[in-house]
Amino acid sequence: MIDQQQGREQSGEARQRSVGVAAFVAGLVVTLAFFVFFPGLPHVIDWGAIVVAVLVGALTRWICQSWMGKRSKESK
Repeated sequence: MIDQQQGREQSGEARQRSVGVAAFVAGLVVTLAFFVFFPGLPHVIDWGAIVVAVLVGALTRWICQSWMGKRSKESK
């Protein structure tokens, strides 16, 4: 029975990790798309846009993981 509980915890951690990676990539892509397609901005991806996109991706990942952590604590 303990093995089953550990297996669930590991699968939950793996799921949380994969959702975190997906959130990071989504934040990165959406931010880069904003810089490319938003009218009035120069349609050039420079280092500033890349740094901002990485920061937004990291922020999105952090928000997603904290939200998932709160939900898992509420369900227990």
